[in-house]
Amino acid sequence: MKLGHNLFQARKRAGLSQEEVAETLGISRQTISKWETNETVPDIYQSKKLSKLYKLSLDELIEFDVNLKEIEDVIKNTNDKNIDKINWTKTWSKKYEVLANYQKEVDIKKYSDKIRRLLEDLKSEYKYNELDAMLVLKDILYHEWKDKK
Repeated sequence: MKLGHNLFQARKRAGLSQEEVAETLGISRQTISKWETNETVPDIYQSKKLSKLYKLSLDELIEFDVNLKEIEDVIKNTNDKNIDKINWTKTWSKKYEVLANYQKEVDIKKYSDKIRRLLEDLKSEYKYNELDAMLVLKDILYHEWKDKK
């Protein structure tokens, strides 16, 4: 069970100490420690309070992944002014290590030529702009991968 680790990560990400969480919930610091070390688990009432305190849904709290949450936050806080300043490969490589290293192994030119042709086809056939064509192609690729699992 990784709930304890999730609670620990969510608390740390919120910048709170065990004492602060305990005081907010009206319980002992030892109770927080037991939750985070999987000795015990919070009841649903306390879980709801924790999710509110950590600004996560109950599902997110149970499945909390600090790296994924960081990526989601980057995406949520992106706007047209700062989108070009974000190193998406570096951001996603926090979750998927292969993205940090594939450039040394893969013949990128070989695949980029094929991808460029697919992008141009989408633009021509459906009158998509460059960004829309890329997003559609990326979504198709994702679904191809996911459906084959």
